[in-house]
Amino acid sequence: MSDMTFDKMINQMTPAIYESLKQGVSLRKWPDGRRLTPEQTELCLEAVMRYEVENNVPEENRVGYLERRTCGAGATGAGVSPEMAGLGRDATRD
Repeated sequence: MSDMTFDKMINQMTPAIYESLKQGVSLRKWPDGRRLTPEQTELCLEAVMRYEVENNVPEENRVGYLERRTCGAGATGAGVSPEMAGLGRDATRD
């Protein structure tokens, strides 16, 4: 039986394996087209996230990264018209 632990696997993971796991999690499929089970998806996602932390992958390149957006004057939205903020006309007034 192998004495490979999760930590050892992360430490030995190559960038190619990382990219393959990241794609697998994204598509929920292995490279050969077979679907990942929920357990496999969870384990692969954990491996991807651990690899990113251990290898100092920039935050904006990490799985699940969402760009922070602001509108108008900073994050308050001051000075932004309702149309620009994505708000339609008031349907209660005609």
